[in-house]
Parts: sequence; C-alpha cells; structure tokens
Amino acid sequence: MAEVRWTNRARDDLREISGFISRDSPRAAEALVERILAIAERLAEYPGSGRIVPEFPHLGYREVIVGSYRVLYRTEEKGVWIAAVVHGRRLLGGKE
Repeated sequence: MAEVRWTNRARDDLREISGFISRDSPRAAEALVERILAIAERLAEYPGSGRIVPEFPHLGYREVIVGSYRVLYRTEEKGVWIAAVVHGRRLLGGKE
C-alpha cells in the first residue's frame, strides 16, 4: 500500500475550505473534510483511480471529485502526494 502525503498547500486549502463552510454549517464542514480525508486514504490502495487533470494532461496530475471540490494529486514511486484541494469552478493555471 502506498503512503499518502499532503503538501502544505493542500493542507492550507483544506483548512480554508473548512473554515469557509463552517461559517454557515460546522457539521457540513466536518462531513466534507472527513469525506476528503477518506478519499485521500483510499488513494493509498488505488492511486490510479482518479482521472487525469484535463488542464494539465502532460504533467501527471490526477484528481478525484468530492462534492464541489477537486482533490489534485500525483503518484510517485513511494506513494501519493495530495497537491491541492480546489473548488470545481476554479480554473487552474492562475486564472480565477
């Protein structure tokens, strides 16, 4: 089984998302974070289960969709790196 690691950016993304959602519903924020963490752990067993990120097919990033969010990751020899967690409407590549 591969090891799942989180970049600092991905951790910050998850904290910001949780904080934003918890303003209206702490329970919904907690549930979303738990779903994202569970999906990330599933990637340890099934690292190829996500689709290739369409904006960057040549960079080797994959993603899984959790609710309205995209969990972007890369697989490496020693495991899976969660690179970012972004809202599905956000355009990747520096444009919002």
